[in-house]
Amino acid sequence: MDIQEYINYRDDLLDETRDEEGFISESSLINAVLPAMSDAKLIDSDDYSDAFFCNYPENIKINGYKFNESEERLQLFIVNESSLFPNATPEDLLISQKAHYDALFAKAIKFIRKSTRRHLIDDVQEAHPAKSLINFLSSVKGIEQIDVIEIFLISATATVEIRGASPQPKQIDFEEELLKVLITKADRTSVEKKISIYKRLIDLNFLFNVLISQGNREILEVDFVSLFGEGIQAIRAADEQHFESYLCVLPAPMLADLYKRYSTRMLEKNVRSFLQFKGVNQGIRDTIRKTPEYFIAYNNGLTVTAVGAITEQKGELTQISSLKDFQIVNGGQTTASIYFSQKDGLDISKIKIMAKVNIAKNAGEEDLNELISNISKFSNAQSKVSNADLRSRNEQLIRIKVMSESTLTPSGKKWFFERFKGEFDTLQRKNPRSKARLNSEFPKKRRFSKEGLAKYYMSWGGQPYLVKKGGDKVFRIFIEEISGTGGGKAPVIDRDFFEAMIARVILFRELEDIYGDGRNAIGQLRSAVVPYTISVLHNFTSESRTGNGFDLQKIWQREGLEKDIRSMLTDLMKLMNELIKKYAASDDYGEFSKRKELWDLIIQSTELKEFIRSNTFQDAVKKYLMTKEDLQKRQHRKTKFKPVDFSNLSANIRIFSRRAEFYRKLRLSLIESLSASESKKFDHIIYSIGNLTDISDSYCSFEQEMTNKIRSENPEVFDRIDVDENNAWLKAFDLITTIYNQCIENGQDLISAFQRQREIARQKGLKYDSVYDEIGKSLKEGKAPTIRHIQSVGNISWKS
Repeated sequence: MDIQEYINYRDDLLDETRDEEGFISESSLINAVLPAMSDAKLIDSDDYSDAFFCNYPENIKINGYKFNESEERLQLFIVNESSLFPNATPEDLLISQKAHYDALFAKAIKFIRKSTRRHLIDDVQEAHPAKSLINFLSSVKGIEQIDVIEIFLISATATVEIRGASPQPKQIDFEEELLKVLITKADRTSVEKKISIYKRLIDLNFLFNVLISQGNREILEVDFVSLFGEGIQAIRAADEQHFESYLCVLPAPMLADLYKRYSTRMLEKNVRSFLQFKGVNQGIRDTIRKTPEYFIAYNNGLTVTAVGAITEQKGELTQISSLKDFQIVNGGQTTASIYFSQKDGLDISKIKIMAKVNIAKNAGEEDLNELISNISKFSNAQSKVSNADLRSRNEQLIRIKVMSESTLTPSGKKWFFERFKGEFDTLQRKNPRSKARLNSEFPKKRRFSKEGLAKYYMSWGGQPYLVKKGGDKVFRIFIEEISGTGGGKAPVIDRDFFEAMIARVILFRELEDIYGDGRNAIGQLRSAVVPYTISVLHNFTSESRTGNGFDLQKIWQREGLEKDIRSMLTDLMKLMNELIKKYAASDDYGEFSKRKELWDLIIQSTELKEFIRSNTFQDAVKKYLMTKEDLQKRQHRKTKFKPVDFSNLSANIRIFSRRAEFYRKLRLSLIESLSASESKKFDHIIYSIGNLTDISDSYCSFEQEMTNKIRSENPEVFDRIDVDENNAWLKAFDLITTIYNQCIENGQDLISAFQRQREIARQKGLKYDSVYDEIGKSLKEGKAPTIRHIQSVGNISWKS
């Protein structure tokens, strides 16, 4: 990887974190990188609590913290402030010495040690953002709760090895430390608690690799020999073309230690999203306490997947020394229960757990993912784990993507739905000359990811504590809701759905802006107050309460919130900020807002009910309630217009605009790595462009998969292909979709609208004016135009 890639990425990253005045704060950098850390499964969600504390004379610093879902792991964040300096030279940003980072980690470790010794508890006032964290670390309860402290050093620097002509990227591993704290219990006895401190660098190397991997989790490689002094003895049970399986027995202390070290990173996404980690299954607990020797007989054991292994044959047994991409796809509850039983003081030394280890092999990345997904699905066939497809290729997510490409806002703009991580960046990379145009067409405020969408969508409901918690659970429930796999009926992803969905995005983001960030904010609880406020709005304007519920599409039509409702919601957020503090049974308000019990107390509170009854609330929401006329208009729109699927045409426009020459050069750059089949597919795409033939879905999918693969493995290939994009295709496509959207928005007849466009084209002397009649008839019948139609509209020269 060229180090300049990291430096270029740093520029983009810092641009994303600048405020309106061009300032880059350390908190904005944390907020920018947390989604990548969540994607890599280093953290359970992209939410954190600000706790900035800095004492320069004593060399102490911390920026923020969070707990993992099961709350035995405290995760601290510290930002390398010098990496944000605007005048930093490329040399300043290339770090080769481990000591540079060690000095920064030492600031956070000093904070930990002083807090646990109660040396900082009187140094900060009650209102200080770090006060609740210092109180926690100074308390017996806090020390008893946590077993691991994980420090994440966030640094906008590239870590390199200086050898030869040019620096090369390298990874630095940091040694584990052990914190020993003497705690005095209620009976006045003292006991020493040992807490492991893990250190992890979040640098440009890590962040860029997450980006180009499309947000896939970080590969977890478990080296049993280095961790435990020996490998796992196993019996090979199967050796097939694409996988091999082993049967083995794992000692419970080993499994508990793995969970302590890696937490939920060991668990496959679908399993992780379903587990309730707190507490121990009572049946498992009883067996551990009373008959540990029977555990292996009573328990179903684990199913593990990997994509690689180091093994050694020893007689009839196989020793597994390490596993690459270790994932538990069945048995997550057993794993967590073993760990928490040991934490609660139960003896697990005699317990053994059966495990089936499936190692995928000899397959492409897509086939490997499919195999592992199926192993997970069928391993959990008898359990409650959902079959919802949590990947970006979920059919409903694809439909949302299609809607985003063909639906215009009332002011004629589009939203960009980033269905997979790095999609917008890839678009810019393939069209470097169009970067300014793309950023103008799709500014940050009109772009959203599938993870962000889950948060925005689920806020409009009755579970704000779940939205605050974030992570895999809220994403899984979102996917279940839109896919119909959670018990309800799947919604139809049509224009009405899309408009209401975007309204939820607008509402959430506008409330974030109103609440503010930093010194001028309403408070320090934005990530809790915003979803709680939206849930209140939903709860008290539902159809069952008002008879004609809140009409989200009025937010879509106005593309924002009007002054009166903004003012009311500002007051409601101020009230919510105080209610969270009042009703939270902890001084860590952010963490406590993840609990249902807080929401139940607030929604029933006298203060909130009084606000809802006030004229301020009632008058503001009145104009947003659904009327009979609104309902009739939407019903008429649905019956008058047949839905049109623009997905294939949109993909064709994307490919044709890049020109045949782009794909010729791309194929030539990859010639040594392409299979015969892949080379033929490139030939087919090139031929189709040259002959104005619509490209089928399968070839469009191939083009997308190859683009993603290149971006992940060899992104500089795009930089070497100097072919201008032909924007005439996109302009012609936008003209057609603009007329189509205006007809739907205003209830106009499609054929008449395109006849009018034909007359405009004729007056301008355009050659193929009759094409507008053909397009109007196609759309009336629910069919998308062809690529030849688009070429005629734009009078496009396409053969180069």
